[in-house]
Amino acid sequence: MPKDSLLIGNLRIIVCSLLLLSVLCSCAEKVIEPPQDLIAKDKMIEILYDLALVNAANATNPKALKDNSVEIMPYLFEKHQIDSVQFTESDLYYASMPLEYENIYETILKRLEVEVEEVEKARKTITENARKNADKVRDSLKKIGQKSRNPVLSRTESNDEQ
Repeated sequence: MPKDSLLIGNLRIIVCSLLLLSVLCSCAEKVIEPPQDLIAKDKMIEILYDLALVNAANATNPKALKDNSVEIMPYLFEKHQIDSVQFTESDLYYASMPLEYENIYETILKRLEVEVEEVEKARKTITENARKNADKVRDSLKKIGQKSRNPVLSRTESNDEQ
């Protein structure tokens, strides 16, 4: 009996390995032919990047897009001078190659991460500058307050006013 369970365990490993290998090989295959008006990979990255930004803006503040009569997909089609059929067919083509599609989305993710870092740096700089300016104003107000409490300065200022 132990030999049988060992054999079954080995068979499971072999079958799983073969399935995994076939899935990996099929990921690199072109399942569908490229459409006639295929959007170039670089342009597709730009379109999907813009789509991610506009969707994030819509999720954050949908009223802003609505108030400005911005509809996401028509906006993207006009901006990139494409139509819905061209986008859909190109997206389907790239999606039919999972490794390529993953590469596209990894590129977009890296670009978004860089942008987030830049925004965070800018926010930090603005906050630090605001804090420094607030400190300067506070220091100036303290100096003004100290001058008005100084009896010598107060007498001099009163004599100047007369």
